[in-house]
Amino acid sequence: MITAAPNLNCRCLLLLLKIDLLKRTNIMATTVVIGMQWGDEGKGKIIDVLAAKADMVVRFQGGNNAGHTVEIGDEKFVLHLIPSGILRDDSMCVIGNGLVVEPLGLVAEMQELERKGINIRDRLQLSTGAHLVFDCHKILDSLRETNQTASKIGTTLRGIGPTYADKANRVGIRASDLRHPQQLEAKFRHLVASYNLIFERYGRAPLDADCEWNNLAPAAKFLAPLVGDTVTTINAAVRADKAVLFEGAQGMWLDIDHGTYPYVTSSNTTVGGVCTGAGLAPKYVHHVIGVIKAYTTRVGEGPFPTELDTKDSKALREAGNEYGATTGRPRRCGWFDAVASRFTVMINGIDTLAVTKLDVLDHLDVIRICVAYELDDQRLENMPTDIEDLQRVVPIYEDHPGWKQSTVAAKCLADLPENAKKYLDRIAEMLEIPIQIISIGPRRAQVFFIP
Repeated sequence: MITAAPNLNCRCLLLLLKIDLLKRTNIMATTVVIGMQWGDEGKGKIIDVLAAKADMVVRFQGGNNAGHTVEIGDEKFVLHLIPSGILRDDSMCVIGNGLVVEPLGLVAEMQELERKGINIRDRLQLSTGAHLVFDCHKILDSLRETNQTASKIGTTLRGIGPTYADKANRVGIRASDLRHPQQLEAKFRHLVASYNLIFERYGRAPLDADCEWNNLAPAAKFLAPLVGDTVTTINAAVRADKAVLFEGAQGMWLDIDHGTYPYVTSSNTTVGGVCTGAGLAPKYVHHVIGVIKAYTTRVGEGPFPTELDTKDSKALREAGNEYGATTGRPRRCGWFDAVASRFTVMINGIDTLAVTKLDVLDHLDVIRICVAYELDDQRLENMPTDIEDLQRVVPIYEDHPGWKQSTVAAKCLADLPENAKKYLDRIAEMLEIPIQIISIGPRRAQVFFIP
């Protein structure tokens, strides 16, 4: 394992002892995988690899605005709502109460996986408490976004925000209603009627409630057998010492409370979301893995201190195929930001790091790391809490020599070029967290653990 410094401090020693204990007792325990940046860090692939030893994989927040891509051999799987563990034959998968779920989208995702030979029906449970996304939510999302000017958020237009708003306003429809068709229809028609009043104010034609219901009813019938008490399911597995893996979507800096508000998603993407979005007590969270790219990307609007200029950003985007798995939108690209990452470590209690897309940097002569910010002639070691200040900071960089050779065939740490190892050492040192996993390509086999 790449450690935080040649001479380990007390914190890193404790972390290593904790990991060693888990290894010696042969228990994966409850592990949470968190994105440390603005999403798209490669969590899906890391979850897929870890799921080989997991009894259960739980998704705890977000909706189909997220896309987790896993490549197995020559086949690519893009998952939006279903946990990445579905690609492992023995893993039970759970869609937790913290999610907002589009019924038609979930049905389509299930059917696509079944066409590819993936067994789903007896391995997937949908929480009674998950809220449902409908066309009216997506339309309102689009209307609000297109009517914004300077304050445009850059959402995926999947209706995620309006659905979470309905949840907070206590007018939402939950997955439990899928099991009661007459009750669901009555609630759904009432919801459509209320949204049609909103659409009228925007000058938008109303939805046809009959047509909308005829589209929804078959999906509701299809999904109803999957709906259950996931909180009890999850806690029973944990108490039985099963290996349970919790999968987050998006990244820390899109968290509704701790992210770059208002340029955030509508759920808690941090480790606290596990407790609220899955119903798990904090004492059962045994290990937190933070997933970071070897550089940084962001989709949509909002501050991005280490963003490269257009030419260099495009070059990195093409090298890393940085296009959204859900929307296809090009990602903004920049250097690794140690300031933002240190804050993520603090907020989430990250135990170990998984570094992805190291291979994307193989061609570079010089690689930069942001070690601090400058604001109004002052050096900042921590993230500003004011979004306006964050938009004005100037990154302070240190330069590292590139390794100028391919890393994609590496099977262990010793296979990496010396400068690549030094780069990783520096990241671990600045974040004071050991690196446990390294990914050097999109395929399942292109990942290795550091003992």
